[in-house]
Amino acid sequence: MSAIHDQAMNYVYQQVLHRLLGYFSRAERTALQLFIQRLVIAAGGIERIGEYKVLVVHAGSRDSSYTLAFLRAAQLSIASRAPATFNLRIATPRHAWMSPAAMANVHRSYGALFVYDDPRVEVLMLDERNVLPFDHLKPISPVGRERNRRNLLMSGHLSQSKKRSAFRDDFHLSMGDFYGVITRWDGGVDTLVNSDSPREQRQYLSCFISAARRIGLSAQGTRSLDVEDLFRTLDEFGQDYYRELCADDDQENLGIAGWEARRPVSYVGLHDLVGSHQEERWPLLSEFLGFQLDQFTSCVGESEYASPLLLAHMQGLQAQFVRGLSYSEGVAEYLQWVSVMMRKKSLPEKCVEQALHAYISPQRVEERRALANAYAQQTLGLTETQLVCLLFAPFVNEGAGLECFLRRCHPGMLVAMPELHKALQTQSAPEQVMQWMVDVSGLSISLLGKLYSRRQVDVDDDASFDVDDSDQRREGLLIHDSGGVVSEESAGR
Repeated sequence: MSAIHDQAMNYVYQQVLHRLLGYFSRAERTALQLFIQRLVIAAGGIERIGEYKVLVVHAGSRDSSYTLAFLRAAQLSIASRAPATFNLRIATPRHAWMSPAAMANVHRSYGALFVYDDPRVEVLMLDERNVLPFDHLKPISPVGRERNRRNLLMSGHLSQSKKRSAFRDDFHLSMGDFYGVITRWDGGVDTLVNSDSPREQRQYLSCFISAARRIGLSAQGTRSLDVEDLFRTLDEFGQDYYRELCADDDQENLGIAGWEARRPVSYVGLHDLVGSHQEERWPLLSEFLGFQLDQFTSCVGESEYASPLLLAHMQGLQAQFVRGLSYSEGVAEYLQWVSVMMRKKSLPEKCVEQALHAYISPQRVEERRALANAYAQQTLGLTETQLVCLLFAPFVNEGAGLECFLRRCHPGMLVAMPELHKALQTQSAPEQVMQWMVDVSGLSISLLGKLYSRRQVDVDDDASFDVDDSDQRREGLLIHDSGGVVSEESAGR
């Protein structure tokens, strides 16, 4: 019976490959053969390919969907003409910024590519440092959600500035943690494959290193320039990027089941083979893989560190509370930036119009503000008050910005300034004062005390890579990238 089953499944895999190749252009088919040669060489020859394990990350975005399809085509192509093919580990970071829409994109692509029942494929997700079988219907665990919220706030207070989003450092650190865990788990992997350009590789690594330094981590001589240096860099910084910063009174169990010593992990890139003709991929993505644009979110870009809905919201809050402008003026700045970036990516004009139309009137701006607050509460457990507090970062540097924050946002608490400082110095203070700080920040008193004793580190993100970000550095503009796959729709309209 097993022989009959294997024969039937091989026929299914052949049909999947045939359909996949039908969506590939002549150039993509040529690129596929070149990519297969790269993998065979990296594995040490075709006779060793069956022992080789390749990692690809699938976050529900357009690029990761396409990369998986290309890699699956390579796996099935080798299997059609050789005794064995490489093993594939597909992993999804189950973070609060992963929306149900993104998870559904991942699930549909898995179904189209028939990876769920293929013994040569591991389909995994990482939730709170636990490696689990992928399940698109499983929500993030309560413990994972709480740690996401806490880590975001702690790193955000230390990194907040006029040109950096509060969400950005947490994304880069959490992805570093994700790579560190998923490449070591259950015997590890041999190579990582993605389609990031060299510029994108340098940008991620530079941002990761800067984020790690801002929360107080350091490594001797760290100056990584490409993905091949990623894992060395992760090891130099250590694996738990938040332990010293975020450990509260109760020490957390951070052991990882299946953790093993890392074997060398190489990198095989796709960018130079598949090029940047995004529009040619749409039939494969939409018709075959079932990829669906998620309104304003997926239209904007591929960076997944925060929802554009939240980024627009934070820009509006910063304009209103920090800069003395109106909320709508801040949103307008964000939309202007978004339209430029979308056109740079050669996205359809209808996507640009769709993004702008969501804020077409003052009433719609207020509706989107309410929607953003609901979404922040649902996914991150954060209120608007706590987001505004994050923008001011009033507790770091021994509370240097506390008076300004109170004058702008909570003038009635100015009389309690001495008690606030006492509480932050872990001295005796009225219970009402301590509870107010917890409510307004979303952090415990002990964690606020850690922030009070820490200084914001001014690290130049762009010092180590050659990226022209001049259009992203306008005075007062928080955003530095666009957000990716999380959706405001799950918060309800």
